[in-house]
Amino acid sequence: MDLSQECPDKLLTPAKSVKKIKNGSRVFIGTGCGEPQCLIKAMVEDRTIQDIVIYQMLSSTLAQYINDSNFLSRFSIKLFFISVLMRQSAFEGKIDYIPVYLSQIPRIFETQEIGLDVAMIQISPPDEHGYCSLGISVDITLSGMKNAEIVIAQVNPQMPRTWGDSVVHIDELDYIVEYEEPLLESRSVLKNQTIVERIAHYVNMLVDDGSTLQIGFGHLPDAVVPYLSEKKDLGLHTQVITDGLLPLFKQKVITNRKKNYIQDRVVASLCMGSKALYDYVDNNPMFYFKSSEFVNDPNVIAKNDNFISISSALEVDLTGQACTDSKGYLFYSGIGDQVDFIRGSALSKGGFSIIIIPSTAQDGKVSRIVPHLSEGAGVATTRGDIDIIVTEYGIAEMRRKSIYQRVIELAQIAHPKFRKGLIEEAKKRHYIFPDQLPPTTQDLIFLDSYTYSLKLPNGKNVEFRPLFPSDEFESRHFYYSLQETSIYYRFFNKRKVFSREMLQRQWAEVDYQRNMTLIGLMQLGKRKQIVAIGSYAEIGEYEAEVAFLVKEDLHGMGIATFLLQSLESIARENNYKKFIATTLAENKKMLNVFQRQYPDAKLIRSGGGEVDVEMDFA
Repeated sequence: MDLSQECPDKLLTPAKSVKKIKNGSRVFIGTGCGEPQCLIKAMVEDRTIQDIVIYQMLSSTLAQYINDSNFLSRFSIKLFFISVLMRQSAFEGKIDYIPVYLSQIPRIFETQEIGLDVAMIQISPPDEHGYCSLGISVDITLSGMKNAEIVIAQVNPQMPRTWGDSVVHIDELDYIVEYEEPLLESRSVLKNQTIVERIAHYVNMLVDDGSTLQIGFGHLPDAVVPYLSEKKDLGLHTQVITDGLLPLFKQKVITNRKKNYIQDRVVASLCMGSKALYDYVDNNPMFYFKSSEFVNDPNVIAKNDNFISISSALEVDLTGQACTDSKGYLFYSGIGDQVDFIRGSALSKGGFSIIIIPSTAQDGKVSRIVPHLSEGAGVATTRGDIDIIVTEYGIAEMRRKSIYQRVIELAQIAHPKFRKGLIEEAKKRHYIFPDQLPPTTQDLIFLDSYTYSLKLPNGKNVEFRPLFPSDEFESRHFYYSLQETSIYYRFFNKRKVFSREMLQRQWAEVDYQRNMTLIGLMQLGKRKQIVAIGSYAEIGEYEAEVAFLVKEDLHGMGIATFLLQSLESIARENNYKKFIATTLAENKKMLNVFQRQYPDAKLIRSGGGEVDVEMDFA
């Protein structure tokens, strides 16, 4: 469509268009990489424009002017999210920050809680019917445009056309500026690739094929998602699409086939990345762009089964409170979309949320897992909303856990050099018992190779992994769930009490080499329960004593044999050549397990009805 023929009265130069902005106006500017650069520059460079309040979510172009005293005397900037380029200005008090959930911003414009006089947006050229597209910036831009008194639009041929609610007709525009320029690009820069890879390793363990994902704002989530390349049929319902997702689109990892809500489509609100990403979403019907009011609505998010939210934080305290928008009193980013998606994932059938965070900051000098949030830090995600936290040292499961359990979970994924200090601080605050032992200071990433899975004859799966300090409560429940006979066969006495002291000793004595304990877990609703425990402990230079316990209703399904085989594999790695077991002669089931696995095992009867079983690995 030729705009000079269709609506010549609306066509203006950049300089003339901004003359329509009256002094004292409240001006909305489109978001992030979709912002209208030429209009912003024209407005700032027109020195007759005075006393303007600017509302924007992510701001880039204004960063070029923010340190100019003349600019600050003419413009007041209010941001819903502080971009990297505006961060220093926020620290210096040159801009104002509005802490609000993204899902609520469109309604705030609609109800005139924030009144808008002018909206400056960027759109694609119109089609033959006069319809343009908001392209890569629908988010709060759609509402900002619809609720402003005057709409000034930059028509840029480089803006992609996107599907969904991005459609704008030229009749909705008051003034139009035709101006072609490259769109802003956003590139992620990360300092430590090793940390990214280790965090991605744990995230990969949590994400199942067919899950629907949300990827939060920030460099770390963007850097982690390419490592999900081995997954199948992932879906996407997210506020922002970034370059980290591009490989997953091209490799057909994200297919959206398994989504049960808006199937086969990526639902998003915003796109920030490279030209390659913009070219990929251009006129691509796989992408369905909606406003933040829809995309971030927890009730809408919850319609996606098996929904997983992946976002980041600046620090997390030992009770599970997360700060995302400030470093102490210094505002750093924003509340953004995290809470919306965390609450939506909690309502989703099979859904949960993951917060990923490096264990340290300032080149390893400070821990990001802290006894309490920094003075002035805001609680973006409450301890009641938290599900899972991941650092490069492991996974902490927080949902429905007590403060005591949370401390142990978080201490064991903190950087090893801070673990003991965190436990001591927790004792001072009476979060944990005074005799609590700290987690090992070992880096336990090597234990990830000691994870196994067994499909039972009944079709259910048992997952096996090493015992951790955070398993204290579950192991207690396991022991108390056993029948008296099972306890007697294992401990050779009718033990009635499994004290904290006993259970602490059990995991505290595990060094994962000279002794090892594996636990078997089965899913029970949203919780995994221990159904089996197997251990070996060194008794000589090349031999170790082995023992097992399996829940009675799972006897005869191969669990004990599987545990024995797995423990032998680990023992071999640590240069052991033989297992020794002591069992009661009447415990025929256990003797059969040993003899099936080791046909040449030596059975030596001792006093008291006990049998020593010697099992050479050779």
